[in-house]
Amino acid sequence: MDIEQQAREFAETVAKLKAEIAKVIVGHAEIVDKTLIGFVVGGHILLEGVPGLGKTMLVRTLADAVDVSFSRIQFTPDLMPADITGTNIVVEEEGRRRFEFQKGPIFGNIILADEINRATPKTQSALLEAMQESSVTFAGQTFRFEPPFFVLATQNPIEMEGTYPLPEAQLDRFMFKLDVKSPSVAELAKIFEGTTGKDKVLAGKVVDGKRILELRALAEQVPIAQHLNEYVARVVLATHPESPEAAPIVKQFVRVGSSPRGGQAIIKGAKMVALARGRYNVSADDIRECAFPALRHRLILNFEGEAEGIKPDEVISKVLEHVPDIPERVRKL
Repeated sequence: MDIEQQAREFAETVAKLKAEIAKVIVGHAEIVDKTLIGFVVGGHILLEGVPGLGKTMLVRTLADAVDVSFSRIQFTPDLMPADITGTNIVVEEEGRRRFEFQKGPIFGNIILADEINRATPKTQSALLEAMQESSVTFAGQTFRFEPPFFVLATQNPIEMEGTYPLPEAQLDRFMFKLDVKSPSVAELAKIFEGTTGKDKVLAGKVVDGKRILELRALAEQVPIAQHLNEYVARVVLATHPESPEAAPIVKQFVRVGSSPRGGQAIIKGAKMVALARGRYNVSADDIRECAFPALRHRLILNFEGEAEGIKPDEVISKVLEHVPDIPERVRKL
């Protein structure tokens, strides 16, 4: 099968997934798009929004549309690491006792970490270590997860009492951070219509885990031009106030810029955006589209930025205006 045909089939599969999810999830097109990017390319997603906007329903619907296992972990202050990863239990056979590892809910394909900021740092770190390593080590034994392995965590930005905000180093392990906004009047009316009647719509199975891994392998092969690779590097460096590449707004309002993981997330996301649109090459527009969700949780504002109420998206927007997608040396050729 040629590359163009593979790209077309990729776009068709993603379109079917979106259509199936849209049967249940009203609006939130960008949130669905970026969630699918994370799922397909193997990155994890952090969803932030007030209660009742459908964050949990989105993950459940994705799990319904893909033939893989699904686990939900409700984070609470008394949740222990073993409640997530698993623990040894005593098994008695033929009069003899032995320890056997009982796997926890983290051993699934799609994991919903609901209200992750309600658990203690010790419990958060157990989940985040598993996200990074795609495995759990217990009593000297390593247990690997069955791919695909995808964590979607949610948190409420307005309720801070009894919560433990994720440290910046742990936020960095999420590929994208997505802000869930309130729906419009038309979308709200459609939500009421679909949820207050007797008929409940559910998403049907579209693909299985094997197909997701095939899509991931194809996305990894999408080429990116050298000047666009350098463009992403310059964008990341432009978020560092001490860098010569820094945008003026960064020097004024940012304390710490993005890590290299931010650039990796942009490129991985841009490759899938290109394929989802039937192209087998990355464009500058694909990169700019993925810059916001990839960088917004990787920027730490300084005191002045916090006092002025500056939003990370404002900084990213100015950075993209500041950094040209074609370097000066290429333009002169």
